[in-house]
Amino acid sequence: MSLALTGGLRPAPAQAGPAELALATKFACMSCHSQTQKLVGPSFDAIAAKYGGDNPKAVDALVTVIQKGSSGVWGPVPMPANPQVSEADARTLATWILSQK
Repeated sequence: MSLALTGGLRPAPAQAGPAELALATKFACMSCHSQTQKLVGPSFDAIAAKYGGDNPKAVDALVTVIQKGSSGVWGPVPMPANPQVSEADARTLATWILSQK
């Protein structure tokens, strides 16, 4: 289990390797997302279902969302920008999220 910034325990992503879990923990992704359930933001499974599959531009699009944020895609709560996440780290996270099936 990973400790979220909110102080609560949330289950770690089932398919996360050490590098992905370390990044998700470092950047507090699990404060708003979980593997299977919508929290503040959509689940990783829902993101993968919507953008994964045969969409070759999905990783690049998700890297942009992770770094620059977005609004209105999953409802009224915006995804905040995370400029502290490097492109390489955002790409690792995006690739992992979109690999969920």
